[in-house]
Amino acid sequence: MELPTVTADTINDLPNLAECLDSIIHTVPRLLQVKAFEPEVAEALGYKGAIAAADELRGLLDGSKTVPRKGMPAEQQTLYSSLPQVLGAAADVIGVAYNTVRPEVQSAALPIKGGVSSNSPSPALAPALLDLAHALQTLAHSTLSRTQVLAAAVAAVEPQIQQLAAAAVNGPLAAAQQQIAAVGNDLLATADVVQQQGLALRSALAAAAALKALQWAAAVEGLAAIVVLRLAEGNSPEPAADGTAADQQHQQQQDGDKENKPKKDKKKDKKGSSGIVLGKGCTVVRTHLEKAVAAAAASNSSSSLGPSETLLITPDGQLAAADVILLEPVGIAAVEGVITAHESASVKLLEDLKVVVEANQARRKPKVAKGARDFLPDQMAIREAAFGIITSVFKRHGAVAIDTPVFELRETLMGKYGEDSKLIYDLADQGGELLSLRYDLTVPFARYVAVNAIGNIKRYHIGKVYRRDQPQLNRGRFREFFQCDFDIAGSYATMVPDAEVLKVLVGILTDLQLGQFTVKLNHRKLLDAMLAIAGVPPQKFRPICSAIDKLDKEPWEVVRAEMVEEKGLPGEVADVIGQFVVLKGQPRELLAVLTAPDHPLAKHADSAAALAELSTLFDFLDAFGALGPISFDLSLARGLDYYTGVIYEAVLEGGNVGSIAAGGRYDKLVGMFSGKDVPAVGVSIGIERVFAIMEAQARARAAESGNAIRATETQVLVASIGNGMQIKRMELCSKLWSAGIKAEFGFKPNPKMGDQLGYALEQGIPYMVLFGDDELQNGVVKVKDMAAKTEETVAVDQLVDQLQQLLAA
Repeated sequence: MELPTVTADTINDLPNLAECLDSIIHTVPRLLQVKAFEPEVAEALGYKGAIAAADELRGLLDGSKTVPRKGMPAEQQTLYSSLPQVLGAAADVIGVAYNTVRPEVQSAALPIKGGVSSNSPSPALAPALLDLAHALQTLAHSTLSRTQVLAAAVAAVEPQIQQLAAAAVNGPLAAAQQQIAAVGNDLLATADVVQQQGLALRSALAAAAALKALQWAAAVEGLAAIVVLRLAEGNSPEPAADGTAADQQHQQQQDGDKENKPKKDKKKDKKGSSGIVLGKGCTVVRTHLEKAVAAAAASNSSSSLGPSETLLITPDGQLAAADVILLEPVGIAAVEGVITAHESASVKLLEDLKVVVEANQARRKPKVAKGARDFLPDQMAIREAAFGIITSVFKRHGAVAIDTPVFELRETLMGKYGEDSKLIYDLADQGGELLSLRYDLTVPFARYVAVNAIGNIKRYHIGKVYRRDQPQLNRGRFREFFQCDFDIAGSYATMVPDAEVLKVLVGILTDLQLGQFTVKLNHRKLLDAMLAIAGVPPQKFRPICSAIDKLDKEPWEVVRAEMVEEKGLPGEVADVIGQFVVLKGQPRELLAVLTAPDHPLAKHADSAAALAELSTLFDFLDAFGALGPISFDLSLARGLDYYTGVIYEAVLEGGNVGSIAAGGRYDKLVGMFSGKDVPAVGVSIGIERVFAIMEAQARARAAESGNAIRATETQVLVASIGNGMQIKRMELCSKLWSAGIKAEFGFKPNPKMGDQLGYALEQGIPYMVLFGDDELQNGVVKVKDMAAKTEETVAVDQLVDQLQQLLAA
């Protein structure tokens, strides 16, 4: 068989056509509720394409309602609830195909040198186009499966719709499947790159055939949808002439004939006897399709109209029969004309839909993104107080502040977090560098040290990080949150910087006054030695450590089951690990047990060296007065891949917020970027969890005292009695500001005294400066102590000195 000629423009247009048709398929009316497209449900699907598809479906179906057909089998319901996955996956594949085809087309446009083109197709072109063909084929199957469900909704037209669907399956879809299978088999059987390049043309033809099948299937579903809707509702007014008129039809459909209907039936009439209400998006699609089909039926002179099968009102006022629309080519051809990519009718449809989607999105109730939060003024005051305490400890130890970008090159972050790498937020590819939002502040700091060739630094950094984790707001776990990091990089005597970092951690948690806390401590070399002694293969050290790290949340039985059933560890090996991870206690007491000559860890060279380091560390911590809250705990296994030495984690006793700080030594991380190792150790404070505790404490104190949490630091409210005093209030307030006194004056020109007093009490402002006409004439003001409920008269030129004395007391 001779293959038709396919130009570079044709290949380049395939993804564009598919993407356009994919957008139109989103719009076909569905006879089902749209709960499956809600953000919480779509998020659980786990990939971005499905979330974007669900969001677009919500916008298009906004306002549409239906009574689901009773007894619909679960597999039929899945055809609708799985739409975000099907459409999202197809959109992802289309994007990959487009990015693969685009450089091929661009290179084909380069001038030919010496009569021979130097450009050969990329080896990735054929697989990308074949994946595109398969994705389009999957969309076509999904579309025709939904068509069959639609057919069963109205028995009168079920045979005709099933006949249309069967024709699509046995015709263009079967042809596309044959081409896809043939190219796929040849591609798998061919190892030679040159031969694979030759398959690019056949892959493009397969994709074109799949696109044709999808276009036909979408036309069948669209036609079946408008037929079923019209028969379910009965005859209704002539279709709107354009997309904007669809709004009027939608309003008429929902409102009904209010004047002729009893009030008690208003709600029922609004939905109609069919139980269907179409939102603006569905109404726009229906209007475009019905208009095209009605016009085609009216112009078909061979069509015989049967009055018993009335369906659509044609432009000349006649009625088109269902058989004419379903069995004769005019119906399919009309719908296909509306949804053919880049045709004028398709462009107009998409333009009208864009207006509807944008309007629906603007009308939706705004919400905070999952895993993020807004901070109210009183909450910000608490958070700033926490930042102030933490920063003061950092500065007390001589640390300098730095900052790094909120996003990094994706390659910078990948491979540093073990199994948690899947939680990294990737930014959309904009045709440049591949970027991701930072997961923590430690890896960016290591990159910072490497890029700037820094040998020694003691730094702190407070900034936001991002993790695509499952939020637990009541435990302070968010997707966007602050971290407060303190790190020391450089070569120093053993355990000296480690001891200072732990002293910083203990100092911060003490100053924050969160309650009793414990700092769990272990050594990475002890963990590796434990696993080696137990018989764990080296390649499984990190996965098993990740399982051990869950012991603070799960009992040993659950962790052991994960090791054996999921990680493939023999049961007897897991039992040996269990004998180690139960060991914890006071640092020097447990150290004495582990360093006994007959203990397995004392006999292992690496663990013996680690125990010696810990002995030194405990001496230093004792000298700092920071050994008290330390717990030596062999079950602590920080899951991050970059730790090489001491690791630690702080938890609040009796709290339910998880760890509030963690860190460790990472001597090899900087070397991953520069090729030269720079030893480093640090700690990160989880400020969101700390804030949750501080907020609870502050609200408890406020409830006990009967006072609100102060959102401002205002010290003085300048108030006046009488009219025309605003400028004088401004003058006095400016004088206080110049003296460094925090003051407010109120924006109302002539405020009531009751309102001013109420504001001062509500905001917890300690002092008020009061004046009226008499005070101004005498050159004095009154200073009111809100807590003591006393007043004193002060000369205006002595006001600043008097207030400074009161505030300093």
